[in-house]
Amino acid sequence: MARYKVDQKEQTRDRIIAAAGRCFRKGGYTGIGVDGLAKEAGVTSGAFYGHFDSKRAAFSAAIASGLSEVSAAITGLQQQYGNKWWQAFATFYMNQKRTCDLAESCALQSLTPEIGRSDDELRTQFQTELLKIANLASGVKEPSGSKEQSAMDKTWVSLAMLTGGVTLARAVEDEKLAKEIAEAIQTAVIAMHKPE
Repeated sequence: MARYKVDQKEQTRDRIIAAAGRCFRKGGYTGIGVDGLAKEAGVTSGAFYGHFDSKRAAFSAAIASGLSEVSAAITGLQQQYGNKWWQAFATFYMNQKRTCDLAESCALQSLTPEIGRSDDELRTQFQTELLKIANLASGVKEPSGSKEQSAMDKTWVSLAMLTGGVTLARAVEDEKLAKEIAEAIQTAVIAMHKPE
């Protein structure tokens, strides 16, 4: 009986984090309050506070969860496509992640501006998770030479191009222009990561 309650509590917490991620991606940090987050998760505001002491705490959990999703996607693509994973990632990112509902968008693209306006603690949390993503994507733990630094530099450029490209493409009204932006970014990232 006790294990059931623990599992149920974990499931409720996970539901709240997932709901918070969707809400913050779609409407930004200021776009929703605790009552709205609780409603989206299908819980009462009291239940929300049983898991998080503030909206900020839920935002922190949503950041961690969202960036963990990026790491998991990269790992999955690396396993599936080997040294051609960047091509698959760029294609997926500039197509599905560009056109999906904002609530299902990538945390890197949608939450980064929100984090840039937040406090030092949340920015440090984001930085730690972002470095994990960069290390995973580049295959470099700590650049110790020019080859490792070059791989890390290409990763930073690629991540910035992909997230910025999706942001620009989502911001324009003309779908033809949005596709043009997406195709240009996708082509540039793929060219940068051609297997040797």
